[in-house]
Amino acid sequence: MTSKIQNDKYTEYVYDSFDIQNREETEVEVNFNLGEAKNFDWNIGVIYGSSGSGKTTILKKLGKLSESNFNDNKPLISNFDWLEPNEATLLLTSMGLSSIPTWLRPFKLLSNGEQYRAELAYKVGKAKEGEVVLIDEYTSVVDRDVAKAMSFALQKYIRKTNKRIVLASCHYDIMEWLMPDWTCSPQKGGVLERGEWLRQGKPQIKLQISRVEPSAWDFFKKHHYLTENVNKSCKFFLFQWNNKPVGIVAMINQPRKGCSNGFALSRTVVLPDFQGMGIGSKISEICASIFVGAGGKVYTKTVNPALGEYRNKSNKFRPTAQNGKIRKLKEDTDKKARNRLTRASYCHEYIGEGMNGYDELLKPIKEMRNNKQKQNK
Repeated sequence: MTSKIQNDKYTEYVYDSFDIQNREETEVEVNFNLGEAKNFDWNIGVIYGSSGSGKTTILKKLGKLSESNFNDNKPLISNFDWLEPNEATLLLTSMGLSSIPTWLRPFKLLSNGEQYRAELAYKVGKAKEGEVVLIDEYTSVVDRDVAKAMSFALQKYIRKTNKRIVLASCHYDIMEWLMPDWTCSPQKGGVLERGEWLRQGKPQIKLQISRVEPSAWDFFKKHHYLTENVNKSCKFFLFQWNNKPVGIVAMINQPRKGCSNGFALSRTVVLPDFQGMGIGSKISEICASIFVGAGGKVYTKTVNPALGEYRNKSNKFRPTAQNGKIRKLKEDTDKKARNRLTRASYCHEYIGEGMNGYDELLKPIKEMRNNKQKQNK
């Protein structure tokens, strides 16, 4: 690519200060050859390299960069008006933006990570059949762990819907999470390389679990679709990834007829930045297995489609008689206070194996606090 230089006193200063040979035009060379991509089926391609290496130039040669257009006077979900409401919720959930309160906020009130996911959902969802989605500066403005979570959610959706996307990024840490079908780096001659990422499979996520005070709920409550209030008698379990809080589970004792040691998963919340990786399903499952390991029975109820469908398909959960049914309230029931219970819900019992060795997490919080103080002494 060449460009004529419009000379003035500033360019003359540069000529006088440095040994510039060509004072008429400037030239930039970017090498790439993606012709081989026509010879095999693919869903995800990544153009990577350092800043200034020519990634954006290559992307623009492939076509027009995908754009998003949000109306800040409308809730986020209302911007996806080319879809039916249920399709819009599935798109946002599939892209890892499954925090229901977030759907009702305008784009301008979302966090950087939420805005980025919303833009991806818009661009990918708007793409017509056969169109290649082109995304520049992929994950450049988000935390690196958030970038990994986002990448995994994106690749799941792209492959599930059999769409095509090409991403330009200066980061290499997203590769094992995106699992691209091909990569290209202008710094390596611009040759298309078919990677081994798909064969390696999903990277492992190691979470740390700890019992926390009820006040920890305050950090997560605004991201739950039900009331922010929660029974203080719940046992709260915090999950962290790389020392960052990612999710919380609240368990409550709920005896049933013939089952004095019954428990319920009262709340499961994953922070928006880490949604789309299946963390919510796993942390609720882990907590259920801990209580079953201690001799309890655990029941779940949710209207969250991601959690509910996971449990419908899992052999670790058994649907109860109320699964998928709409509850009918008696006339003397305060419907205003309990109307959420009338909606069809996913109802299950955990029937998977119990986990042993976590008795310390189940002790009363006061006893745990005293034990910790003794250890510190």
